[in-house]
Amino acid sequence: MKVVQKDVFSKEEKEQLWQLRNNEYPIQFGHETLEEFELYCNTITQQKNYVLIDDKNEIQGWAYTFFRDNEIWFAIMLNYQFQGKGYGRILLEELKKYNADLNGWVIDHENDVKRNQQKYISPVQFYILNDFSVLENTRIENEKISAVKINWKK
Repeated sequence: MKVVQKDVFSKEEKEQLWQLRNNEYPIQFGHETLEEFELYCNTITQQKNYVLIDDKNEIQGWAYTFFRDNEIWFAIMLNYQFQGKGYGRILLEELKKYNADLNGWVIDHENDVKRNQQKYISPVQFYILNDFSVLENTRIENEKISAVKINWKK
């Protein structure tokens, strides 16, 4: 496995990213078509992508940073088959290498389900173990998401 910084993706790679996002995030964050997913990606400002590539040259993890509200934000998704094996930390360390401050929204409950009908497991403990602060009083609550803000500073 290796992490590669990448700005341009082939159609096949975009399909892998689309499937990864649809499979690993709660179902309400899914995109029905590749075109819808590409439209979503095109709205992200100053995006920097880092992908975890396996021996078959397939994407098994995706982390990216972006600029919003005068802050650097990030998202990470990892194929469930590779979770709990240190690969999420490797992707996170790659983001930390190039940023002094990272912000994210993290679902802090286990009420959501993934596309395969399995429970979405909150990653809050993962981020706490990786030196993030949980900003308990900063939340996003709407029909799509209930989450808490997390922050990491160098």
